[in-house]
Amino acid sequence: MNREVSRILIVKLSAIGDVVHTLPLLEVLSDKFKHAEIDWLVEEDSSQVIEGHPRLNRVIVSPRKSWQKRIQKRKGSLSVIREIKDFVADLRLYKYDLVLDIQGLLKSGILVALSRGNRKIGMSDSREGASLFVNERPVRVEKDVHAIDRYLRVGEYLGCDTSVVQGNIPISERDREHVREMLASYGLNGRPFISINPIARWQTKLWENERFALLADRLQNDFSCEVVFTGGQQDVSVIESISRMMKKAPVNLAGKTTLRELAFLYSGSLALISTDTGPMHIAAAMGCRVVALFGPTAPFRTGPYGSSHRIITAGIQCSPCFKKTCDSMECMRRITVEEVMEGVQDILPAH
Repeated sequence: MNREVSRILIVKLSAIGDVVHTLPLLEVLSDKFKHAEIDWLVEEDSSQVIEGHPRLNRVIVSPRKSWQKRIQKRKGSLSVIREIKDFVADLRLYKYDLVLDIQGLLKSGILVALSRGNRKIGMSDSREGASLFVNERPVRVEKDVHAIDRYLRVGEYLGCDTSVVQGNIPISERDREHVREMLASYGLNGRPFISINPIARWQTKLWENERFALLADRLQNDFSCEVVFTGGQQDVSVIESISRMMKKAPVNLAGKTTLRELAFLYSGSLALISTDTGPMHIAAAMGCRVVALFGPTAPFRTGPYGSSHRIITAGIQCSPCFKKTCDSMECMRRITVEEVMEGVQDILPAH
């Protein structure tokens, strides 16, 4: 069967955490179908995670969001149409033996339909009619298990050995060198540090800035370490606000790293404290121990993968609700600084 499969297309478009969760599937497919060339269709925002991956033949990037923005602004609509035609031609360049829809949404289903493939396979938890675009019975997956385990079920369906997986993010020497230079510029040569990623896309996933400030001061005092804040360029002002509340200034690297550089940064961190967001999964993939703050979402589905992490929740009855807006946000507000500190102490007992 291995020799019959020469080309595989993985369709996993977004978001960052979901793409990270699919890396173990890539590994087991590559191990099973050793001679197959594997391509991955992904959206721009998440493409950094997999570009240059040694197990991939091609990374096909879908600029869907930028197309939408340009069309809405009525700028360059004709060029967008030409780009879409070129993109579809690139997608259809090869005929695949296996096309795997790991996204399970309408946007991925349409792309699966446009691709040329003998076997088009999806999962039983697909939504928005995505199952209409596959040509095999969807792979049955459990709803309330971790995303990585759900995706690996597709590998098991195809005969892959899923007993040992890693899912590391590929890091180049250039990525390493840039991070080392940044840390050196802040005087962190060889100094132990704990990372904090306080940002999340959902308002309901956020913890109070004042508590992050108190937590960071406690970490620097109790663990005799530095604190490094991470985030995107749009998060710089929020982290600056947190920094101003602190007794000792932290290092603010928001907007200063690529995703792969962020992965290397986390690999050298004593731990990461994070809300439920993409960087949390990047850290877990790189072997960094994580203390994750969960409120409206379910850690058993999308928490940091592995046993070396700690999940902090308020344990209130309405959680998880998966709501992006909430008047009370009690599930996050009831999490205390002391509880997070205890979580850090649990995973770093020898430090």
